[in-house]
Amino acid sequence: MFGMVGAMDSFGGRFVLSSFHDFRSKYFGVLAGRNFRRFFIGYSCSLLGTAMSSVAIAFAVLGSGGTATELGVVFAANIVPMVALMLGGGVIADRLGRRPVMLAADVARFAAQGALAVALFVGHPHVWLFVVAAFAVGTGNAFFSPALSGLTVQLAPPERLGDANALFGIAQPASQVAGPALAGILIAATSPAVVIAVDAASYGISAIAIFGMRFPPNVGTARARSLLDDLAEGWAEFSAHTWLWVETVQFTLFNLLTWGPYLVLGPVLADKYLGGARAWGAVLACYGGGAIAGGALALGRRPRRPLLASTLATFGFPLPPLALALGLPVTFVAGAALLAGAGAALCGAFSATVTQQRVPPQALSRVSAFTTVGAFAFGPIAFVVAGPIAAVVGARTVLGFGAAWAIFGTLSVLAFPAIRHLPSLPNGTERPETTLHADAPGHGS
Repeated sequence: MFGMVGAMDSFGGRFVLSSFHDFRSKYFGVLAGRNFRRFFIGYSCSLLGTAMSSVAIAFAVLGSGGTATELGVVFAANIVPMVALMLGGGVIADRLGRRPVMLAADVARFAAQGALAVALFVGHPHVWLFVVAAFAVGTGNAFFSPALSGLTVQLAPPERLGDANALFGIAQPASQVAGPALAGILIAATSPAVVIAVDAASYGISAIAIFGMRFPPNVGTARARSLLDDLAEGWAEFSAHTWLWVETVQFTLFNLLTWGPYLVLGPVLADKYLGGARAWGAVLACYGGGAIAGGALALGRRPRRPLLASTLATFGFPLPPLALALGLPVTFVAGAALLAGAGAALCGAFSATVTQQRVPPQALSRVSAFTTVGAFAFGPIAFVVAGPIAAVVGARTVLGFGAAWAIFGTLSVLAFPAIRHLPSLPNGTERPETTLHADAPGHGS
């Protein structure tokens, strides 16, 4: 009897271990790759440091005697180079290689935040130093972000691209939820300078991770081409895919008419009737939690029509502004934000995978730059005009219009056969080598 029980226990243990191994292999198998695992750890650290420093910089500027207007200038100094330089960043990443460009970007951001932290340790620096540091970090972001899209296809095998994008989609909102909370605790116990120093260290960890990655050397060389030729070539690749520019236009108008006004007017309505900053913080936390859940849900998923799935997920986007426009209580607004966050993660993971599978690897960074700049270039306009328009027609009217537009935008995108019918590539399918000129430069390592 005892022998039978022991045998059953042994079988049960092997079954549990086997099931755990299958689960880990299915959903987290991409982490078995040395390069991806190394990069993911370093990248997650830098995301967490960035989320922490955004809180610390605000308190550091105000603590150094800065005004709210000067704080706005600091934040703008971070955004401007991202919009102005990202197209060039995509060209350079495709030309010189993603790894060296990202390594240089991390080193530059490490130096900028490190210098700012030192200045804060020794005194109260003038606001211009915050502006310079923010501009340097934003410049690094402009080169790092488009390179990341291209690097993913070097880090993960074709059948694991979806899981890689899903993990990135989990890391980003997780850092946005945990970062401000950790920053608040650390600032209360020490000072903003410590948190900014932690952010500098996180860029250092990311740089070390990137430096330690190893890729096979490129074969073949190409004749020199001008940066403008490379940029035109990237535009040709971007515009050649109907689904790609359709999605970009969708998000351009969505950020201008829906999400930008929501981010500006959401806190206003939260202060007016939801319960203030604590309620708005709960709404933002629910959005981040939904994004984490959506990223986890995307792991191991291979939709047969990935762009159809990603576009359907965008039906969650209008829910938070709609809930505010209807004057719903905080529980409903937070629930709407949860669904929107999940939709954002699912949309991002599926859409990014399609782009990485169907755009030639040597053009990915440039194409990513076009989609990012196109989607966010008009966002600052929304930040500027949302308040004045709301003062005339009312905040709820603005948000209601934005929600209606987001629904209309999703329905319009679904009308394109290129979105509805594009099939998922089978596992192991080779990515296109090129649809560009034969003498286009390859990406380096």
